[in-house]
Amino acid sequence: MSDSSKNIVEFTLVYNRNKAKLYNYARKMISDRMVCEDIIQNVFLKFFENMYRIKNSERVEVWLFTTTRNAIFTFFRNKKTHVDQFGVADADDMEIKDDISLSDEYENVELKEMIAKELETMAPEQREVFLLKEYGGLSYKEVADVMNIDEELVKSRLYKTRRKLINRLSKAINF
Repeated sequence: MSDSSKNIVEFTLVYNRNKAKLYNYARKMISDRMVCEDIIQNVFLKFFENMYRIKNSERVEVWLFTTTRNAIFTFFRNKKTHVDQFGVADADDMEIKDDISLSDEYENVELKEMIAKELETMAPEQREVFLLKEYGGLSYKEVADVMNIDEELVKSRLYKTRRKLINRLSKAINF
């Protein structure tokens, strides 16, 4: 197999493994679907151009999330929009599995919408930590690397965000 064929195969594997997580992260940060698609496409173009520079394959996901995050902040700077105006209102379509009843699925969608609504009211740094960890599936260390903060700070912010969500959602459910 030639080097270019090997690169295409490696790129395709990384793309297929990470595209949904990156898109979901970007989509929660930016409510405009087309902008998110453009950002993710550009991130993967940059990755393809630079993938030979990433020596440690375990760092690829961190590189992708960091590049996506940088592109999102560039978008906000170019639009002169502040970080605290992230739109998290869209609870993307959920995939319905055969073993889940329609009423259970509706409750899941409703819960996702409640979580999204509550996340909108939180500080951007708490929201972003939650999105990277829960929607991006990154480890504490990877979130710390992406956000360029200490791992203990990630844990602290995530704990506080989860506590706030639990408190607010329990109040909303209990009326």
